[in-house]
Amino acid sequence: MKLVIRLFILCSWNSLVYSQDSMVVPKDHSMPQNGICAHRGANETHPENTLAAFAEAIRLGAQMIEFDVQMTKDNQLVIMHDEKVNRTTNGRGLVGSLSLKKIKKLDAGKWKSRRFKRERVPTLKEALDIMPKNIWLNIHLKGDEQLGAATAEAVIAANRIHQAVIACNNEASKGVRQVNPNIMMCNMERLSTRAEYIDETIKKGFAFLQIKSSRDDENMLADLKKLKENGIKVNYFHSEEEGRVKELLDAGVNFILTDRLSDMLDAFSKAN
Repeated sequence: MKLVIRLFILCSWNSLVYSQDSMVVPKDHSMPQNGICAHRGANETHPENTLAAFAEAIRLGAQMIEFDVQMTKDNQLVIMHDEKVNRTTNGRGLVGSLSLKKIKKLDAGKWKSRRFKRERVPTLKEALDIMPKNIWLNIHLKGDEQLGAATAEAVIAANRIHQAVIACNNEASKGVRQVNPNIMMCNMERLSTRAEYIDETIKKGFAFLQIKSSRDDENMLADLKKLKENGIKVNYFHSEEEGRVKELLDAGVNFILTDRLSDMLDAFSKAN
């Protein structure tokens, strides 16, 4: 029986309200093999790491959505990149020093535009609830073993194990594996060289690896070939250049993280 996910967005000048609208998901939840990843959602036009940014990324057709998870003072999981709420809300303080109740009172949208006034910081559950079942969820953890375990439990509870890729360091990965060793992870434990990073990713059985554009690409083709031979998918962080999309895909990159989602999706469509 086909699962129907409803996503409906009601936008007004002062607020955004979310429910579900129809989207038919394949029985086998077949996943895209490559594409464009919306970094913190559609953050070029919408406030990053919010339901508004995720809904726009879904509307535009992103094949993967990346977002960041942290734990509050009362051990709740919220979506935010920075350690502090200062930059992307009207509040102040460390995420880990604030309760969920306090964080939920903050405005997480007005800093971007008055259109998004009263947009709230979402919980991980709220974010998962609006996601289609047939796109990748790149869940970047900003925390330790406890956060890894709690996130793994949330992914399982939401029935998202087929599409969730938990991007984390070695410490957080221990928590993920304790809950379920079959959950896919992206190795975010950086080493001094890309060669060491690749070898460690293969050795520890990670499903994904994230190549950084800031590192030397001299041996990238050979590196990508080695990763493919070991069945590891590759995220590329990051590119805002439409002209590089086909080049990166042809080289063997699976998903390109970007802040210019609409333009990069257009380039991806033309490259296929």
